[in-house]
Amino acid sequence: MDTEDLGLFGPGSVTWKVHEEPILIVAGLRSLYLQALHPRAMAGVAQNSNYRTDAWGRLVRTATYVGTTIYGTTAEAEAAGRRLRTLHARMRATDPFTGEEFRVDDPELLRWVHVTEVESFVSTARRAGLALTDDEVDGYYTEQRRSAALVGLDPDDVPGTAAEVADYYRDVRPQLRMTREAAETAVFLTAPPIPWKLSLPARVGLNLGPPRWAYFGIAAIALGMLPPWALRLYGGLGLPTTARSADLSARALRLALAAVPRRYREGPLQQAAKERAARLTAA
Repeated sequence: MDTEDLGLFGPGSVTWKVHEEPILIVAGLRSLYLQALHPRAMAGVAQNSNYRTDAWGRLVRTATYVGTTIYGTTAEAEAAGRRLRTLHARMRATDPFTGEEFRVDDPELLRWVHVTEVESFVSTARRAGLALTDDEVDGYYTEQRRSAALVGLDPDDVPGTAAEVADYYRDVRPQLRMTREAAETAVFLTAPPIPWKLSLPARVGLNLGPPRWAYFGIAAIALGMLPPWALRLYGGLGLPTTARSADLSARALRLALAAVPRRYREGPLQQAAKERAARLTAA
């Protein structure tokens, strides 16, 4: 096994440029708000996971998977993909409207999750102030077809440019709707349980310490960055200035995160990848 390769992307990729940004914590939350609007995708999650009782554990596992595909070696990324495909292959769920049983690894559902995730990553980074040309945005989508292949999708069936992503959203929108599960998930995403070690006791029994308010701020930005059609499905959340306010807040948050020492905002996978790249460059 080659433990010294640069993985699926590498330091010259648009993917590394985008995922260098700590602001992607907002992007991850934005993608979850979007994903909840697909009834089958939401049913697949609700019927096959304990996300309500283990929200932070699920978040860590998802972040580790994404980090491995972005910064791991090729072998590590492919192994992570195999594990995920094996897990999904066992899962079934029931359509909440038709009663039909379906596979969680249905390509249509995998494509929805992939597109909402990568579109959230690159659009959030750009709106928060990361300088990306239109060609770089298209390059990011094209590169991310490699990640799509890991979950079992045919890369040729995955949008590879911003125009193709826009077309995909236009085509899939008739399938999206506000369901009770979507509403409950949105509320949960906006106010999830905060790990007790991060919480401060409140006199009235509410968990409203600094971590809670910080998370509320992140959730507000993520909601404000949703496409207008998604906000309409959620009942018109926000004011007409929501998008502009969210962009300004995201830019401010990005600047604040940039002031955090690198050793605290870069995970071990990212640090290891940069060390490998430095060794290979020096060799």
